[in-house]
Amino acid sequence: QVQLVESGGGLVQPGGSLRLSCAASGIIFSIYAMTWYRQAPGKQRELVARITSGFSTTYADSVKGRFTISRDNAKNTVYLQMNTLKPEDTAVYSCHVAVGGINYWGQGTQVTVSS
Repeated sequence: QVQLVESGGGLVQPGGSLRLSCAASGIIFSIYAMTWYRQAPGKQRELVARITSGFSTTYADSVKGRFTISRDNAKNTVYLQMNTLKPEDTAVYSCHVAVGGINYWGQGTQVTVSS
């Protein structure tokens, strides 16, 4: 059974930082691309960052230079380091993996950027 469990969200002031974690189980973690998505109230879900099994990364234009995705295959965990946070980064952040054509999502973690 594939499970994804996110952690690390919270309330932070503009300009602050947070690191999100997503722990995966039930898969051979190292062979799959992992993706962070976010969804703000009233908006569509958007891709934030993706890291492949070969450690190639892609980012949404809105977070380039501020967010960094990484993975630790020994810990079956993907991270999202978020720096210089802005109010518009406020959203529920979820991690995703596609296994055999099936999409799996974590429960999400709330990130709120506000003074």
